[in-house]
Amino acid sequence: MTVQFKDIYENTQAGLQQTPENASAVFTVQTRQIEGFRSEASVRQFNVTVDEPEALGGKDTGPSPVELLLAALGSCQEITYRLYADALGVPLNGVSVRLTGNLDLRGFFAVDPAVRPGYQSIEATVVLDSPASDEDLARLKESVDRHCPVLDILASATPVSLSLERGNTAGWQDTWSAA
Repeated sequence: MTVQFKDIYENTQAGLQQTPENASAVFTVQTRQIEGFRSEASVRQFNVTVDEPEALGGKDTGPSPVELLLAALGSCQEITYRLYADALGVPLNGVSVRLTGNLDLRGFFAVDPAVRPGYQSIEATVVLDSPASDEDLARLKESVDRHCPVLDILASATPVSLSLERGNTAGWQDTWSAA
């Protein structure tokens, strides 16, 4: 069975126009440090190992948080291209993204207070396998850039609130799902 992304787009769009109070979606992730720099992230029914490369003190048992951020951007771009290509009637055989994040470690290691700890820049190349015209691909890119959630999160100031509490992290998956 082939998924009809245009139908999903149109049906969801129509439903949200009729009942905008249903537009709120909440995503929850729980993480816990396991050993050293290795963490385990619980995302719905998935567990993801997160670690640092050996050169930065980790055991290299999984991608680092900043690498996962690049993966989130690339995969979100691919999903958004797929959805909007179908919605706009732009033929698209496939899409892939190559990303490079430039990070100055002086910020993370508090060497220079003027250097931010996050990426200094992110460069991405989206590769589209499509027989569409250059004009259609430009129209598609404009829609994707306007509607890609992870791109918006990175490009716009997103309010983040981090609180601190004291507690026992043993059994974290059980206690988190009960909350």
